[in-house]
Amino acid sequence: MSATGTTKATNGRQLSLNLFIYPGGHHEAGWRFPGSVPDRLNDVSYYQELARKAESAKFDAVFFADGPALPDHVRYAVRFRFEPLTLLTALAAATSRIGLIGTASTTYFEPYNLARLYASLDHISGGRAGWNIVTTSVPTAGANFGLSENPSHADRYARAGEFLEVVTKLWDSWEDDALVADPVSGLLADDSKIHPIEHIGRHFRVKGALNTPRSPQGRPVYVQAGASDDGRSFAARYAEAIFTAHQTLDSARAFYADIKARAASLGRSPDHVRILPGISPYLGSTEAEAKALYEEFNALIQPEFSLSQLRQMIGLDLSGYDLDGPFPRHLIDTSSPIGVASRFKLVIDIVDREKPTIRQLIQRLAGARGHYVAVGTPERIADEIQTWFETGAADGFNVMPPWLHGGFDVFAAEVVPILRRRGLFREEYSGTTLRDHFGLPRPESQYAAAIRATA
Repeated sequence: MSATGTTKATNGRQLSLNLFIYPGGHHEAGWRFPGSVPDRLNDVSYYQELARKAESAKFDAVFFADGPALPDHVRYAVRFRFEPLTLLTALAAATSRIGLIGTASTTYFEPYNLARLYASLDHISGGRAGWNIVTTSVPTAGANFGLSENPSHADRYARAGEFLEVVTKLWDSWEDDALVADPVSGLLADDSKIHPIEHIGRHFRVKGALNTPRSPQGRPVYVQAGASDDGRSFAARYAEAIFTAHQTLDSARAFYADIKARAASLGRSPDHVRILPGISPYLGSTEAEAKALYEEFNALIQPEFSLSQLRQMIGLDLSGYDLDGPFPRHLIDTSSPIGVASRFKLVIDIVDREKPTIRQLIQRLAGARGHYVAVGTPERIADEIQTWFETGAADGFNVMPPWLHGGFDVFAAEVVPILRRRGLFREEYSGTTLRDHFGLPRPESQYAAAIRATA
């Protein structure tokens, strides 16, 4: 089928679509755009309304990013947010089907506490929880936890691997039928089916078992976003959905093929790893109208903030440089520790490919922090989504509206119906859990599997 066709898809694959909610929208100046409501950013009903809209559009999930430190330049941009698990619990009560994905750091949580939190969310929501696993690269985070500096990249990933081992054991520590609740016999729980995990490792010593029965999904969906070599290896081993950023179709296809091959080499089904790039759509009834909308956003940029964002991505302070002069590529230090970061590589790729001025670069990044910015009519945006989906670049997308609620409203009203007409996206939910939406199996408790294998 042509990427611009309108006939029904024939291979049965369906897009996954998540609403990635940044409080003020994904353009760094989105909170300033007419129709935005910055006075509601601390109003839980604002987020409940967004979640209900995404559920009405039959999206797979809503997603919240997070970090355990206040970033620079809150003076100019929305840099604060609710703690995700608390917020997602409030959204669970306001919705019934949409998945609920939140970020938590393996560097600054302990496995037992995190396992309880996500198990509780999965129970409360009826099986809709997803965990976006991060290792936290923000340099200022360590000082909030009594550390003089953030742990190194390698140390964070080593801890993360053991962290996943521990929480997986904890979520499996109750077999599915351990909770009996039989008032006639008086048996509440079969404690022969509740297993201490007795974990002793380099980073953690955890006895277990978890003090919460096994949740509806068995465990939350494992989501990950790192694209460094360590991040890819981690994702191939553990992740069931991967959030990623790409500027070109070729880059996205190479990443997709690499992750699927790595997962297969570890004995995993590539179909059980959903790869979901970010897309930030600027929609207009004509191409000219869409481009004018994009330029209207860029006119609201605060260069001081934009340059601070760029400095965090590439480790280079360009304050005082002529914004309309060429980007000083020769000043980039690719051997620095930040050089392994996926966003560093993405920015340098833009510079090498497009040779932008400094202003052009910060405008590119202002739209969605390096995620793909799509500018055009609803048909054109649907074409691009279909092309990426059908040519091995994506299993779906994280939709990143430039401003809220309006940026999502127009996508749901104008782009989603086109995708449905082409047979690419569901009309209705076919299941009740996030695993159902993503087409992922429910994992068996490893303890139950081990007992069955020896029976």
